[in-house]
Amino acid sequence: MRAGVNGFGKRANLNQGSIIASLLAALLLAACGTTPSPAPQPTAATAPATAPVPAKPAPVTTDARPAILCFGDSITAGFGLDTGQSFPDLLQHDLDHRHLAFRVLNFGVSGDTTQDGLARVPMALAERPALVLLELGGNDGLRGLPLTVTQANLAQMIESFQSSGASVVLAGMSLPPNYGAAFIRKFEAIYPALAAKYKAPLIPFLLEGVGGHDDLMQRDGIHPNAIGAQKVEALVMKTLAPTLK
Repeated sequence: MRAGVNGFGKRANLNQGSIIASLLAALLLAACGTTPSPAPQPTAATAPATAPVPAKPAPVTTDARPAILCFGDSITAGFGLDTGQSFPDLLQHDLDHRHLAFRVLNFGVSGDTTQDGLARVPMALAERPALVLLELGGNDGLRGLPLTVTQANLAQMIESFQSSGASVVLAGMSLPPNYGAAFIRKFEAIYPALAAKYKAPLIPFLLEGVGGHDDLMQRDGIHPNAIGAQKVEALVMKTLAPTLK
């Protein structure tokens, strides 16, 4: 029996050890299960907003000089010439040299008829020109468009510019001899008639002394070359100078 008792007593000791080990394991597992949860990280919704950096305003450059607007076709645009050789470009240099504070805007578009120019008048008026040199009609004549239409379009343009407060200088044109003397006379007569009606200074023929001179014209015989453009500018300045002063 002693041996039995001893046997039971050893088993009892083992059972007690197992119970204690189990309790310790449970306590450790409980301790591991109660680890503190990590602090919430800011999300896109909760993260503090970063104040936007204000954009620097773009520099504003203004030119307060009154505008002289050259409103015409390829002759004004400087067709066939290098940059800076058109008569409006030369006119700006001349004005600067004379210390006359005006800025020249080149509103020449190659191929424009008076109808095309009429459609561009609102864009030109947005520039608030003080003076407009109106050079259109040549392409009308070259295309044989009705002279009454050409004259009516020019008249409407002059009225629009003058109503805005701008002075208008009208630049007359002519046509190659093959268009016939009678048609050319009627075409040329449009310009002095309009100048008289609207009391506008007139350049009877913008290419005076240039047209018909091979050394001053490009090969097409219609547009001035670089030297011819200088003569055109001199004629324009001769007409504008009394008005600008």
